[in-house]
Amino acid sequence: MTQSSEIRDAIDPITLEVIRHGLISTTNQIDANIKRTAFSPYIYEYNDFAVGMTDIKGRLVAQCTGGMPPFVADSVGTAVRDGLEIYGLERLHFGDVIVCNHAAVQGQHLNNTVMYTPIAERLDGSGRLIGFFAINVHWIDIGGTMNNSHDIFMEGLQLRSIKMWSKGEPNEEVYRIIENNSRLPTELLGDIQAQLAGCLLGRDLIAALAVKYGTATFERAIDIILDQAEAAARQHIRDLPDGEYEHETWLDNDGQGDAPIPIKVRVIIRGDEMTVDYTGIAEQAKGSINSGYHGGGLTTARVAFRYLVAPDEPANEGLFRPLNLILPEGKILSADPTAPMANYPMPFPTVIDAVIKALEKALPERVTGGHFATHSGFRLFGRRANGRPFNGHDSGHGGWGACATHDGSGPFRTMAHGDTRLIPIELQERLLPFRVESIALRPDSGGAGKFRGGLGFAKTYRILEDCQLQTNLDRTKHPAWGVLGGKQARPGSVVVIDEIAGTTTPKYKAHGEPLAAGSILILETGGGGGYGPVEERDIAMIQGDLDEGYITTDGAVTDYGVAIDAKGRIVRVT
Repeated sequence: MTQSSEIRDAIDPITLEVIRHGLISTTNQIDANIKRTAFSPYIYEYNDFAVGMTDIKGRLVAQCTGGMPPFVADSVGTAVRDGLEIYGLERLHFGDVIVCNHAAVQGQHLNNTVMYTPIAERLDGSGRLIGFFAINVHWIDIGGTMNNSHDIFMEGLQLRSIKMWSKGEPNEEVYRIIENNSRLPTELLGDIQAQLAGCLLGRDLIAALAVKYGTATFERAIDIILDQAEAAARQHIRDLPDGEYEHETWLDNDGQGDAPIPIKVRVIIRGDEMTVDYTGIAEQAKGSINSGYHGGGLTTARVAFRYLVAPDEPANEGLFRPLNLILPEGKILSADPTAPMANYPMPFPTVIDAVIKALEKALPERVTGGHFATHSGFRLFGRRANGRPFNGHDSGHGGWGACATHDGSGPFRTMAHGDTRLIPIELQERLLPFRVESIALRPDSGGAGKFRGGLGFAKTYRILEDCQLQTNLDRTKHPAWGVLGGKQARPGSVVVIDEIAGTTTPKYKAHGEPLAAGSILILETGGGGGYGPVEERDIAMIQGDLDEGYITTDGAVTDYGVAIDAKGRIVRVT
């Protein structure tokens, strides 16, 4: 019997499960700690970060169960592998802390900054390295233009695998560079300290787990965990019918012109492997909706893969081994690293949704109607009366698609957002110069069908100080589709009302436009698509929607073809 087989035999199933869940629970613990210690509400409320651990080769082993899906798709492993390429393992030491946000590596906007630190096999840091603990956090401000960018160099500070700490000592020069390239240094450095504390505590907790069971057992357990994830993914794929499946939709534009942006995908199922083909997707754009191969194409394919194939499996490198990607260079999801990427995630929800839609015929019981699939966001920035800068955003939750068993859910964030939440209104009003005057569900926004799509909402803001406005709403011309006979949803909108001038102006893609104090901004988010033919919806469910205000009388008549009596009761189907 070889030594490796002896080690494998030494890992009983209980020990394996304890290690597996110990890794995930550690990332979840650090996730909770960051929320308690971060300075920026975009971290402690909005949850724009993810926590992970890789092995010594930079293979993703475990991530927190929450976190942003585009990060869960292995942004941390990508950064670690770049550090290994630059430094080599021999120049990475216990006590080093490395940061990376470089577009050529991460392929996302520069705010997304991965920080990681080596894990040693002994608690005092001695012995060989056995892995890395890593956290990707959206840094609130790293300089760059607040308006339209034309290349990545306009978007802020780039850091490619830089040591912020070396052998346990901080590199003060790196801190000074970061501090002096941010409009909001206090908030940014506070978030960085929370990120650093998370890396160091996570490192020590993982090391303690390895010490408890022995390094050999720990490392063998990691290999088994990855192999088991791969085996599970392959079995899930085998359950799908072989074939080639396609879908095409469009984004409104890239934020620079009016030309629609094609989102064409092809999905190939062969045996125990799945291939996502983005050959037909849009070319690299002039607007900042681009992303790189790893941060865009690979990320969206992996997120869609998890939704469709393995939603209940933990994310790690093994899970994605059966997934292949066809993606030529120079597309919006494989852009040159100098391309503008400030709004890189804008296409993601639609791309992910398109992959799911492509499999409508193959998986009629699993696919859902489209979801609203747009960030529906806006940003306000400027300076307060005391000269202090402000820079904050809000974004909408919309409807998700209906499925084979029930109505669509929502309002929630998009498929590219995961557990990110709305920042509480009270906190928004404290930090930003607006007052929220109303928020309500949007009746009739969900697509009709045997099962109705989820609803969007309408939110009204009163602007209290002069500022500048950015918006990023899309899918107004191609809203969330229905499936298997269900109807499409209603799209969202964002408008600015000037009560003095008596004007109402759409602001779908604003780039730093002046917004006067006293203006009203109304954000409406889209709904989700319906599932199944409208005529198969139970009359009692239509009546229930009408009674609850989810649909209006006009919506019931128009979308469902029913007649309503004077008391608001459905009396017949027309």
